[in-house]
Amino acid sequence: MAAGHTASLLAWAREVQAIAQTGLAFSPDEYDRERYTQLQHLAQRVLHTELGAPEALAAGFWRHESGYATPKVDVRGAVFRGAQVLLVRERSDGRWTVPGGWVDVNDTPSGAVVREVREESGYEVRAVKLAALVDRNRHPHPPAVHHIYKLLFVCALKGGAPFCGAETDAVDFFALDALPELSTGRILGAQIERLYRHHLEPALPTDFD
Repeated sequence: MAAGHTASLLAWAREVQAIAQTGLAFSPDEYDRERYTQLQHLAQRVLHTELGAPEALAAGFWRHESGYATPKVDVRGAVFRGAQVLLVRERSDGRWTVPGGWVDVNDTPSGAVVREVREESGYEVRAVKLAALVDRNRHPHPPAVHHIYKLLFVCALKGGAPFCGAETDAVDFFALDALPELSTGRILGAQIERLYRHHLEPALPTDFD
């Protein structure tokens, strides 16, 4: 299936799921709630029958989502040492990314990115600039089930030592012109280049969609 068609189906399924989730959060009417539940099942069937997701997996993507539907928030921290960038290798796909992950409840964005860098790489950093806030759907990442906002930070190295976390199995610095295969669901080469430009020119305004 073409990537554009897959992305369109995912966008449709996300929108149907969001309408159903928000309706279930606010509608007291028994019959309306039944219809919203049917819409949720319809979105799951799209993932299963049209996109090939196993039935149990399709049913589980949004199982714990409730309340008003909003995008998820992913933070990424770019740490530079000269013309090199800190990358970690993800156990899930064997590819590399700048450290990062989901923002937890009660996290601040800057606190979340500092924690994620520490947990995934072993290094202690300080978040110095929010370089970009982007809608993942508007950039050439592979399609994803969830709608995601990505907060891309430039971070300053404070200390620590390389250490692999639960989700990573390698840590290293790479020259910007010799990057390994990237986990493009998490970071793009063009985004790393832009983060380096923000590192060199701190006065640049934050990029946003």
